[in-house]
Amino acid sequence: MAKFIHLITAVLLITVPAISEDVNEFEAALKDEPKSNWTDFWIIRLALNLLGYASVIIPAWLIIRYVRSSGYLDRGGEENGHGCWFKTVKSCVAGAEQKTSLEEGGTKSSTQDKPKMSRAVLLILCVAGLQGSYLTWGVLQERVMAHEYGKDDTNPGEKFKNSQFLVFMNRVLALSAAGLVMMLTKQPRHVAPLYKYSYCSLSNILSSWCQYEALKFVSFPTQVLAKASKIIPVMLMGKVVSSKSYEYYEYFTAGMISVGVTMFLLTQGKEDTGNTATTISGVVILVGYMTFDSFTSNWQAELYKQYSMSSIQMMFGVNLFSCIFTSWALLEQGGFVEGISFMLKYSTFMFHVSLISICSATGQLFIFYTISQFGAVVFTIIMTTRQAIAIFLSCIIYGHPVSVSGFLGIMVVFVALFLKVYATAKKKSAKAKQASQAPSQTIDSNKV
Repeated sequence: MAKFIHLITAVLLITVPAISEDVNEFEAALKDEPKSNWTDFWIIRLALNLLGYASVIIPAWLIIRYVRSSGYLDRGGEENGHGCWFKTVKSCVAGAEQKTSLEEGGTKSSTQDKPKMSRAVLLILCVAGLQGSYLTWGVLQERVMAHEYGKDDTNPGEKFKNSQFLVFMNRVLALSAAGLVMMLTKQPRHVAPLYKYSYCSLSNILSSWCQYEALKFVSFPTQVLAKASKIIPVMLMGKVVSSKSYEYYEYFTAGMISVGVTMFLLTQGKEDTGNTATTISGVVILVGYMTFDSFTSNWQAELYKQYSMSSIQMMFGVNLFSCIFTSWALLEQGGFVEGISFMLKYSTFMFHVSLISICSATGQLFIFYTISQFGAVVFTIIMTTRQAIAIFLSCIIYGHPVSVSGFLGIMVVFVALFLKVYATAKKKSAKAKQASQAPSQTIDSNKV
């Protein structure tokens, strides 16, 4: 529960600087358009979402606390008449016991099965899958959040405003995909308490909500650069959550990224259409995205280290709680009615949301498979290249203006990212070489 309180505190620290600006926007909207809905303002929507999550988290926390304090789990299982219900409660609160031997029901450790096709063909497929999934996802994400549906010469059209509904749609399909893969493939024994996934699930849906919501205030290229610079909060969160230490080159590349992002942001003002391209609210929401996303990655790393679950099990657990949180919040706010009504009114929107959800789910699967086959370095290079392509696609398709200084800022960011990848790979290679030389040195010393 304390970790949830820390997350909520982070939300408050992030949103307080933007409250005054949002109040000004609220007053201006009331003057210009008396029929404006008070839930159209992002701070109000965020507060309602948090109340919805809290209505799930607080009762669940009380139940977990009661189960632990009452000694329910210590009284045994089926022999005391508990059976399936007891096992369900135990898996949620305490998890399963680790079984190492085959007699106890453990699994035999085996190496990764090598694919039958050549490595070059497999890499091409992984690159195509990742680039296709996330480039399509990015283009459609901007289309859904930043542009009107039903707009023509006589109709101004309307924008879809409920980011929470989009997060839910993405998570439902990702949950289904993970469940299907778990059914069709052999997975290690799951021992982690299910509630442990709720922490990174909460931060994950908040980061996704911030990601969608930010597109109402900033351009897509700005958002992509902010995502590329999340290495900075990830490093800070790593020190806080895991007490990690970092190399000098990591601080250097983080500084380069900060300079590049600053160069880009300082050149952004008003777009030709007159809409605000970069606002205080947008920057604050992007800071929220980076904070929550960095917590998610660090928390997941701790879970992998402690419980050794598979990436598909992680995907299923996180998306399971994400569906619970978002669906409950949508039910309380009437978000399902709003989202489904908009889908029925605009068939193009229904197609876009469906395609976004498919790309999100398939993209996650490609991520896990690419890392398992080629490692994190190759994956990082692919995704960094994808971010650069996404910026230029967005500028071409949606006409975002980029000045010379802004372009130089973009280049500084991506040069820093590739430098980091190169330095990390070189460091790992040096460690592997040193480790391989250690046994031969030991043998030589024994001979002497």
